[in-house]
Amino acid sequence: MTRPSTSAAVADRDEILADPIAAMKAFIALVRSTGLYPSGHPVVEQALQSLEDVVRPHLDAHGQMRLEVIGGDAHVDAQPFRQESDAHGQVVRDFQSIGLDSVHLTAGVTPEELSALAVFLVRHEASDDEPVSAALATRGVTHVTLGRLLPLDTRWQTREWPERPAGPLDPDYAEALRLAEEALGGFGEGRLPEARAIRDLLQLLVAKVAQSQAALGQILAVKQYENHTYCHSVNVAILSLLLGRQVGLEDTTIAALVEGALLHDVGKTRVPIAIIKKPSALSKRERRVIERHPSIGAAILTRTPTLGPLTPTIALEHHRTWQGGGGYPDLGSARPHVLSQMVMIADTYEAATGARSYRPPLLPEEACLILARLSGERLNPALVRAFCSAVTFFPLGSLVRTTLDEVGVVVRTSADDPLHPVIAPVDGLNPSRVRPGEIDTRERGANGDYVRHIAETLRPVTG
Repeated sequence: MTRPSTSAAVADRDEILADPIAAMKAFIALVRSTGLYPSGHPVVEQALQSLEDVVRPHLDAHGQMRLEVIGGDAHVDAQPFRQESDAHGQVVRDFQSIGLDSVHLTAGVTPEELSALAVFLVRHEASDDEPVSAALATRGVTHVTLGRLLPLDTRWQTREWPERPAGPLDPDYAEALRLAEEALGGFGEGRLPEARAIRDLLQLLVAKVAQSQAALGQILAVKQYENHTYCHSVNVAILSLLLGRQVGLEDTTIAALVEGALLHDVGKTRVPIAIIKKPSALSKRERRVIERHPSIGAAILTRTPTLGPLTPTIALEHHRTWQGGGGYPDLGSARPHVLSQMVMIADTYEAATGARSYRPPLLPEEACLILARLSGERLNPALVRAFCSAVTFFPLGSLVRTTLDEVGVVVRTSADDPLHPVIAPVDGLNPSRVRPGEIDTRERGANGDYVRHIAETLRPVTG
């Protein structure tokens, strides 16, 4: 096996680094034998001894051992090891198939703890009510942690999109993103945010961000960055707010809608980042992990004081089909709450217009076509029509070209003439380089005909 080495000191250290493939094989053997044989069986005892033989020297030398799979490669204590054969790749996949992505062992771990860990992995399905760390602790496992992956190597063999919105941001929108990242990060670490923090964020979204044309433009337009959970959640909250106002909800109901939309994906904070960002198709195990996030999120929110009663419901139902009986989790034929149906529409649109490591973002009209195709089957058709009316054919912030070959950013629209917005001219295809003046595409000539029309929506170029 080839190990990286840049100095004699590193070389000496590498001599006492455990072989991660051997460690993974030992973990796999222990878990599989535990699932086949009773406790104390010679096969189980031999597998346990083999695991001890691999990890004990490493723990004696370093005090800890982090065994992780990142981007399909094995790592030990953040050191990558190149796979030398297809067999090594299969070991990594088998390691993940038993429910392991990242294992952190500390000095003092006992054979009894390793046995209990194996039993846990054989019998345990990710609990919606109990964090894994707590579940292990109740079984006497205190020197082993099953953690989320550290993105040590996220250089996918596809285009890398920025992880944050690029270019200048509306100040209130930027502050909302900061507060949301802080709050959702706390959930991911097992901390519950203060009630005031959530209230301040909701007030900022409703009173300022939703009133800012610049912020709405950045939310509604094509987004040239990865929709990480915190950013995606803020955008879905505002899109849900627009839909709620479009259908005439009362202020108290809109407040409940925005809170539920903001926290709808909180369960994803407990999903390994490597699964969320995986650029290829998910395995069955990875798909099951993803599909647990609504239930996990609902359980977290139920234990979070001061939240509205519908917030956990929205988290639980936002991937359910609007008539019930489909989507996940399986809740039978019960129809999701109408606010959950609204968040699902906003969630679908926002995900489509944001970049992914495996595909570029869709244009707003392309996203609306996706909503139309899902209308009646997965999405409530009446709410889809209302949503498309709320965001208009040319959302604020869209980059468009007119029939007179003028390029500009949509800054205003009118309900009576949604196909003819007001645009601000820009240099090139960069929406941040706005020139003075405006072009009102509703302008008519002497004969009463429109002087120009919108010919197409363009993909923006930054930099």
